[in-house]
Amino acid sequence: MMKYPLLKKDATIGVTAPSSGVPNELHKLVEGASKRLKAQGYEVVCGDTVWTQEKVRSSPAQVRAEELTKMMQDEQIDFIFPPWGGELLIEILEYLDFETLKEKWILGYSDLSVLLVAITLKTGIATAHGTNLVDVRGEYSDETTAMWTSVLSTKKGESVLQHSSKNYQKEWQFDNPTPYIFDLSEETQWKTASNLPHKIEGRLLGGCIDVIRHLIGTPYGDVASFRHNFISDEPLIWYFENCALNTTDLRRTLVQMKLAGWFHHCSGILFGRSPANHPVNGYTAEDVYQELSEELQIPVIYDIDCGHVPPQITFVNGAYAEVETQDGQGTVRQHFR
Repeated sequence: MMKYPLLKKDATIGVTAPSSGVPNELHKLVEGASKRLKAQGYEVVCGDTVWTQEKVRSSPAQVRAEELTKMMQDEQIDFIFPPWGGELLIEILEYLDFETLKEKWILGYSDLSVLLVAITLKTGIATAHGTNLVDVRGEYSDETTAMWTSVLSTKKGESVLQHSSKNYQKEWQFDNPTPYIFDLSEETQWKTASNLPHKIEGRLLGGCIDVIRHLIGTPYGDVASFRHNFISDEPLIWYFENCALNTTDLRRTLVQMKLAGWFHHCSGILFGRSPANHPVNGYTAEDVYQELSEELQIPVIYDIDCGHVPPQITFVNGAYAEVETQDGQGTVRQHFR
């Protein structure tokens, strides 16, 4: 059975950087986010890795693994909230003792997806794909982002409903943050490969496809064992977001996932809006989605609120979800069962 952590109102948040740390000139981002969280009643404890960054890493792999493990085992820390993602989180996996990790939420996206998926697959502990720490530093959060607290406060046996955003951010304007950080200027439209409304149900798994694809064939990407050990072979709903792959690289990755069995007993696939998806010789992301839907004979929903084009819904790896979309809008109800 799946194990669901619970976020308490007075929780102590552990901030550690299992991928990239924060360079000196951007320390103010972490300080600002910490201040906002403290004003909401949380305690915030930052590890040493947060404040250092050299050659794409916060610190050597073993140091990152040790600090994360220490926070996961520390009874005084309730929840792990890394500052952001990065590039080489995968290096720390071999140094983690998954059997000793306590049930605590870890929330984030991008390169952090590697850790989230690995923990859920190996332990059955639910993990949360959503906002990162630095993006909660605003005076307030938009409605979609703000749902992370409601989702992580959902008790086992209960459910939580989220709606598609009204607007999304077309491009980052780091020098011109709004009171909620993002510049939500474009109308959100969830789309489907079939151009028909869909409702799909299953257990959620996913994250940044650029990095979680590298779990295929490793002990940290054993989807078949996860399905057997923790979810009674219920169907999966995969959700992906593409940070930097062009369309042919995306296609190769999806074919590899299919050949590796990741899409066995899959009821549908969701794709977030993407800053990449650059066509190759006229071959578009829409072509990729259409081909995948036809090959697997399942719905594909795309341009959802997930990933590097904010805001984003908080998706819980391992939760049972009902995803519906119609007329460009969507809902995600997650059951913690």
